[in-house]
Amino acid sequence: MHHKSSVTEGQTAGWGRYWGKASIVMQQRGVVGVLFTAPVGIILLLLLAYPFVLGIWLSFTDTIIGRTGTFIGLENYLYLFFDDVFLLTTFNTLLYTIAAVFFKLVFGFGLAVVLNRDFKAKGLVRAIVLLPWIVPTALSTIVFWWIFDTQFSCITWLLMKMGIISSQIDFLGDPNNARASVIAVNVWRGIPFFTIGLMAGLQTINQSLYEAADIDGASPWVKFRRITLPLIMPLLAVITTFSIIWTFADFHLIWIMTRGGPANATHIYGTLSYQRAIPGGHLGEGAAISIFIFPILLICVLLTAKYLRRED
Repeated sequence: MHHKSSVTEGQTAGWGRYWGKASIVMQQRGVVGVLFTAPVGIILLLLLAYPFVLGIWLSFTDTIIGRTGTFIGLENYLYLFFDDVFLLTTFNTLLYTIAAVFFKLVFGFGLAVVLNRDFKAKGLVRAIVLLPWIVPTALSTIVFWWIFDTQFSCITWLLMKMGIISSQIDFLGDPNNARASVIAVNVWRGIPFFTIGLMAGLQTINQSLYEAADIDGASPWVKFRRITLPLIMPLLAVITTFSIIWTFADFHLIWIMTRGGPANATHIYGTLSYQRAIPGGHLGEGAAISIFIFPILLICVLLTAKYLRRED
């Protein structure tokens, strides 16, 4: 009996030392952080890293739907550089991104400044501003597809009733009108993101700075240029970067409204990649087109990170 008791006591002491060491390890922030983030990291690896690596591999092959491809090196990329549709798509993507982000930034910033002031029904107006961001993309795009329809456009009907125009406007059938239409819809959807984000940043600015500027006789423009803009720039850089990423990689809006038409005038990288890979069946070529999105987005992120480090 005495022997069994000593063994039990030894085992208990061993477990005590084990749990003591485990407790010391768990108290280290790095270990706890890894344990808590490990499940999320595994999920990201499965859902993001694997498709990304697979896409890169497919871009170097001639894979088509129903047949395993072979490695062809840079042939897909070389073909795209001489493809007129891809070159036009590159122009469309840059135009779509630059124009849409510019107008979202200008209108969103202006609206944020207005909504940051005190006025009646301020809460209601802020809630209404959020609606374009809340409404699902597919639903709002279908509505705009009807608004811009050649036969049933309410814009055309209203302008004709007012006597401003005498014939119907071909919004989605004319290349330039189609580009302007999809950019307008993207701006309408993206303004709330800038407005809410910048409005939150404006509320963090110390009002005593504006009071001191008023005492010095500074004009509204001087206060904006010397106080508001410098203090809001780090947040503005982050918001703009996210907007560029989402706009550059857009898909649903273009595909629902125009499917890249007319005559490929509204194709961007996302829609052309999908068209070549899924309906067209050329998975390798479609993957190569989608890879062109990554360098641009990486450059935007690196530039923003460099700017934020400089500000710090």
